[in-house]
Amino acid sequence: MMGLLVLLLALAATAMADERALRKARLMPMWSPQAQFAGYYMAREQGIYARHGLDIDILEGGPGRSAVESLTACEADFAVLWLATALQQDAAGPRLVNLAQIVQRSSLMLVAKKASGIAAPHDLMERKVGLWNGELSLPILAFLDTYRLRVRRIPQAYTVNLFLLDGIDAASAMWYNEYHTILSAGVNPDELQVFSLHEHGITFPEDGLYALERAYRKDPALARAFAQASLEGWRYAFDHPEETIEVVLRIMRQANIPASRAHQRWMLARMRDLIVPADADGVMGRLQPAAYEAAGRILRDHGGIATVPDYETFTGGDDARN
Repeated sequence: MMGLLVLLLALAATAMADERALRKARLMPMWSPQAQFAGYYMAREQGIYARHGLDIDILEGGPGRSAVESLTACEADFAVLWLATALQQDAAGPRLVNLAQIVQRSSLMLVAKKASGIAAPHDLMERKVGLWNGELSLPILAFLDTYRLRVRRIPQAYTVNLFLLDGIDAASAMWYNEYHTILSAGVNPDELQVFSLHEHGITFPEDGLYALERAYRKDPALARAFAQASLEGWRYAFDHPEETIEVVLRIMRQANIPASRAHQRWMLARMRDLIVPADADGVMGRLQPAAYEAAGRILRDHGGIATVPDYETFTGGDDARN
C-alpha cells in the first residue's frame, strides 16, 4: 500500500513538473475563429503543443484586432500573416522571421457575374470592383496593374452582400470563404466569372507563421518547436476532418460567431488543397524560394516595398525550418 502511495505521489510530482516545464506563448490568428486556423486549434486540443513543451494561448482575431499590430506590440509571440503583410512590416520595422509558410499560393480571386458582361480581365475596365482595406487589397491591385485596368474602387466589407445585390460588378473573395458564401446564397457556379489570381501570375503565398526577428534570435528553439507542432496540428486536422469541424464549431460558438457546418467543412477541405503540397517532393510548411522571389518582385514593382529582404534572413536560416 505504501509503495502504491509513493508511486502515485511520484507520478503526480512528475505531472506537475511537466506542466511547469511547458513554455507559454501566444498566437494571434489574422481573423475570427474559423477552419482557416483549424490546425492550431487541433494542435492545442490534441496536446500536440504540450508534447512539444508548449502552452499556446490562441488569441481571438477579427475586426479591430490586427495580427501584425499584436505581434509588433509584443501582445502576441507569434502571428498568422500573409506574406505581403509580413514583407511590408519587415520593410517598415521591426523585422520579422517566417517560421513556416502554411498556405503555399494565393487563394484570392475576383468574382463577377457573367450576366454583367464580364468575361475577361479587360471587361473590368471602369467597373465597380470591391476591395478590402489595407494589405489584403495588394494582390488585387497588382492584378489590375498587370492588365492596366482603371476601375472604380469600392470599399468592400467582410460580407458579399454588396455583390449579391449588384452594388458592385466584381468582388474580392477567398476561394475557401467568400466564394463558397456566394454559392451558398444560391448563385450557380456557371453564372460566375472567376479570376483566380494565381492563374494570372500573381503568386502570393498567403498564411504564414511569423515572429519578431529579435525574439526569434533570442530563442530559436521555441520558434522551431511552435512551427513543428503547428504543422503536426494541420496534419491531424486533415486526417480527422469531422472531429476537427466539431472543434472549430465549438470555438466559433464560444466566440459568439455564427457557424455553418457546411461552410466550415468546405473551408477545411480548401485549406487542405492550399497547404498540402501538390508535388510529392514538396515540403509542407516551407516557403519556396521561387514563390518568395516572385511575390517580392510583384510587391516591389507595385510600390509595396523598396527592396526584397534576403531569403535566408527572412526565413531565419536553417533554424526556422524542419
